[in-house]
Amino acid sequence: MSYREGRFWQPDVTVATVVVRDGRLLCVEEHAGNGGGLVINQPAGHLEPDESLPDAALRETLEETGWDVRLTAFIGAYQWKAPETSRHYLRFAFLADVIGHHPERPLDTGIERALWMTPAELLDARERHRSPLVWQVVADALAGRRQPLSVLQQVP
Repeated sequence: MSYREGRFWQPDVTVATVVVRDGRLLCVEEHAGNGGGLVINQPAGHLEPDESLPDAALRETLEETGWDVRLTAFIGAYQWKAPETSRHYLRFAFLADVIGHHPERPLDTGIERALWMTPAELLDARERHRSPLVWQVVADALAGRRQPLSVLQQVP
């Protein structure tokens, strides 16, 4: 059954990575689209064709922060509709540990900087979060919500 205009409905599939080091969370300060101001997000982005969800999370984290990470768990899948655009998002969130940093690496277009924030600092900046998914994913990770990475399967 078609959604409208002969097109099937498809949400934007995104990944996000929660990286905790010494009690701080790896975040990005990025320019919101359409001339918006600077917002705060986890390292996150869109799944690319033929890419696995874990590979997308690793790639986006490196591109947006300059940090290499190792995924340790799957936090969960989150569905959200942006009220201002009516776009639907399906976010797959991961927990990861730091492996190394490449400070010389240029960050993705639109990323102002990577920063480490305490959970309290991130919560206090809630009005600047890219979406409600930012805090929800972190809150779930901090509460211990974890699934093994094996729950995700890419079938060849």
